[in-house]
Amino acid sequence: MSLHTHDFLPSTDRAELRTRIVMVMTGLMMVVEITAGTLFHSMALLADGWHMSTHLAAFLIATLAYSFARRNRSNPRFTFGTGKVGVVGGFASSILLIVVALAMIAESANRLLHPAPIDFLDALVVAVIGLLVNLVSAVLLKDDHHHDHSNGHRGPSHDHDKNLKAAYIHVVADAFTSVTAIFALLVGLFFGIVWIDALIGFLGSAVIISWATNIIRDTLTVLVDAVPVTTDLVEEIHRGIESDGTSRIVDFHLWQVAPGRFGAIVCVESARPRSLEDYHSAVAMHEELVHVSIEIRRAVRPRGHSWSEASNPIH
Repeated sequence: MSLHTHDFLPSTDRAELRTRIVMVMTGLMMVVEITAGTLFHSMALLADGWHMSTHLAAFLIATLAYSFARRNRSNPRFTFGTGKVGVVGGFASSILLIVVALAMIAESANRLLHPAPIDFLDALVVAVIGLLVNLVSAVLLKDDHHHDHSNGHRGPSHDHDKNLKAAYIHVVADAFTSVTAIFALLVGLFFGIVWIDALIGFLGSAVIISWATNIIRDTLTVLVDAVPVTTDLVEEIHRGIESDGTSRIVDFHLWQVAPGRFGAIVCVESARPRSLEDYHSAVAMHEELVHVSIEIRRAVRPRGHSWSEASNPIH
């Protein structure tokens, strides 16, 4: 049996570096916001700071996922490579998003029932600084969000780096929380409506839960090896292999092995089969197919029965 690489992971060095930079920025801003929110009695500012704390954990998960995948990309124990490690990181990050949103709901309810005086002006200054940090972080991760989608015949449209996408959503969610905090503080400062601060906590939590749910759905699709709805590879592979009119696919599996990269196992049955190389050439134009195994069965039906002869699969 010939040996061949299972290293399907695209380069993530750029994404990993920028995620680390954002992690440091987030950690510093988290300390500032939690401290200021406590001193100035602002639930909106505290919520933003707590939210940043889970982002810090999420970015740590993301960087650890990148590091683990990079260090083990050639490890033979991972028979289909380490491309899904980032997806696991994205799934864990989305769970953290939901946890912090629930905590924000609980604290907002408490502040609504037991309001405390708020130093609106000082809290507003900190919230604006937090928003600026979030915007810079979003620019850093958004750049890589596009940069890493440059592979394959149709590559970028098929899938995203789930790990990077989750990190980016964390930053966007934090920016949204900062905007809502600024709005609440402005309303409180100019109109004296203190309860708006807690109400904004409920709104921010609902939006964050919605975003987190979308990430969970996307990552679970990859983790359970479901065919992404954004790809038409299934139809294209059928069309290419069955184009001779005598071959038909009797067993077919397609799954994601890395962002924008797929593996496939195809069993073809034909009374007049083409060569293995011909079948392989029929799908070779799809560069996102990085691991393809094709089995050929010669269909013969003597005396009303069927018999098949299988060839060795190619990769």
